[in-house]
Amino acid sequence: MPEEHDQVTILVRRNGPYRVYGPAKLVDGDGNEFEIPPGDWYTLCRCGHSEIKPFCDSTHKRMDFKPETCVRMENEMSDSDLSREGSPTPDRPSSTPFPPSR
Repeated sequence: MPEEHDQVTILVRRNGPYRVYGPAKLVDGDGNEFEIPPGDWYTLCRCGHSEIKPFCDSTHKRMDFKPETCVRMENEMSDSDLSREGSPTPDRPSSTPFPPSR
């Protein structure tokens, strides 16, 4: 995916794991570094059922994991988004329904 070897890109795969490209360091809550599998990328569990967490073992396929996470523009807000718009969450303050564009 990314051409630059010093850039980290995390791809949110449709109904699957996070795919990490680039020189990302992965550490646990105590600061211990995980050994990264060899290759140009690795996958991180997103369904919560992997036996080798934090890495993906494809268990999501058996669990029928379908979060359908995607980027949406502000004018594409659904009715459920509109009803939650005033409710702050840790990653979304009440004054901004979506993260600002970069």
